[in-house]
Amino acid sequence: MRNRPIPGSSGLVRAMSLLGDPVLHAPCETVTDFGPSLKRLVEDMFATMYAANGVGLAANQVGVGLRVFVFDCPDDEDVRHLGHVVNPRLVETDDVVVRGPEGCLSLPGIEAGTPRFDRAVVEGVTTDGAPVRIEGTGFFARCLQHECDHLEGTVYVDHLTGWRHAKAMRAARKAPWARGREAVGGV
Repeated sequence: MRNRPIPGSSGLVRAMSLLGDPVLHAPCETVTDFGPSLKRLVEDMFATMYAANGVGLAANQVGVGLRVFVFDCPDDEDVRHLGHVVNPRLVETDDVVVRGPEGCLSLPGIEAGTPRFDRAVVEGVTTDGAPVRIEGTGFFARCLQHECDHLEGTVYVDHLTGWRHAKAMRAARKAPWARGREAVGGV
């Protein structure tokens, strides 16, 4: 059996897009070029996600408006899920909605109880164009929904209402990374 390199081991850490950056708030484009630049993007996304201690990362979080995300995320039974999806579609959820803590690498240091389905199924393809279907429950289902949302131009705080939304946005405006970023106040 051939040893495979660890995802991200040859990647470059890219700058993170932060709340208020226009690329985070616009739907991403469908990937049509499955050449070396897509593989490089995925490799860089893994490197960036690991450098930021994340469990998932969408391409627009590194400033690229393409429908791609990577993940290295446990489920509620501590089973590790590692991979990437190109042109993902959330195709199935259950009726059980759970409010749980959620954060985002594009809103560092901010977390809020966010409602998500407890089961999610995503379909798409790999960087080679091979079909992929990923099913997740619990925390991993939350991750899949979170990353699919990013590709639609939605951040998790958009799912918050009332005092939870107000508290998260107040924290975002006061965060050290928000200084000089007028767009954060208006999001």
